[in-house]
Amino acid sequence: MPNSWRHSVRVQTEGDGHVTEDTCGFTGASAWVIDGATSLLPELDLPGASNPSWYARTLDLLLSESSGALGRTEATGSEAGSVLDQALRRVDTVAEERAAGERTRFPSAALALAQLTADGVEVLVLADCHAAVELEDGSVIHVTSEPADLRVHREHPADPEQARELLCRDRELRNTPGRLWVARREPEAVQHAHLVRLPRPERVVLASDGAWRAVDLGLVDGPCGFLRAASTPIGAQKLLLDLREQQAATGEKADDATILTVVPGE
Repeated sequence: MPNSWRHSVRVQTEGDGHVTEDTCGFTGASAWVIDGATSLLPELDLPGASNPSWYARTLDLLLSESSGALGRTEATGSEAGSVLDQALRRVDTVAEERAAGERTRFPSAALALAQLTADGVEVLVLADCHAAVELEDGSVIHVTSEPADLRVHREHPADPEQARELLCRDRELRNTPGRLWVARREPEAVQHAHLVRLPRPERVVLASDGAWRAVDLGLVDGPCGFLRAASTPIGAQKLLLDLREQQAATGEKADDATILTVVPGE
C-alpha cells in the first residue's frame, strides 16, 4: 500500500483580535496542524504579521522539507519524531540567524503530526492540538496532550492583571524541565511530545484547539462526532460556522480554528 496521505478536507477560520496564527499541511506520509501561541511577551523583529504567524508558516515549510526524514532513530524513537526533530533543527538554524540565542521570547506553537508508517500511523502531539483517528474497525481514537494554559487556569486568579502575569510567567518557563513543552526551536521538545502508535487508519482528522472548541461546547458528541463532521468539506465548514455563531451568542472570544482531514492514499 502506498505510504502517503491523500487530501480530504481543509477548513480554516480566523479568530478574533489578531491575524491567523494557525496553519496546516501534508506531504508524502506526513500531515500536520500548527497552532501558533499568541504573543504575551514582547515580540522579536521577525518578518511576519505577528511572531506566531511567522513561526507557524516557517515550521509548516520546514516540516514539508523534512517529511522525507524517516526512520526511528535512537534519539527520537519514532518516524514522526524524526520528521519533527529535523524540522526543529532547521528552525533553530533560522532562529540563530534572526534572534541569536533568544529562546524565551522566540515564538512557539502547539502541534499535531500524523505520520504513516509501514504498519500503521504515529500521532505526535505537543500541547493542545488534537487528532481523531478512525481505524479500520470503525473505532475512533482521540489523541491530545496538555492544554496550553492549564497550569495557570487551575489557580483561578480573580485579578485579570495577576492572571496575565501568571500567563506570562508560564510562557517564560515553557520548554524547561517540569513545564509544558511546545514546538519552538529546541529539538529536544520531541522527547517530551505525546506519541501514540496505532494500526493503519481509515482517516485522520487533525485540529487546532480553536476548532476542537466545538467538542467542548457540545456542538458534536465528542471525538466521534467531530470526526464525522470533519469528514466532508461541507460538514467541516458547517461545524465551524455553528461554532462561530455559538461563540458570538455567548460573547466568547473566538480562537483561530483549523481542521485538516487526510486519508491514506490508495
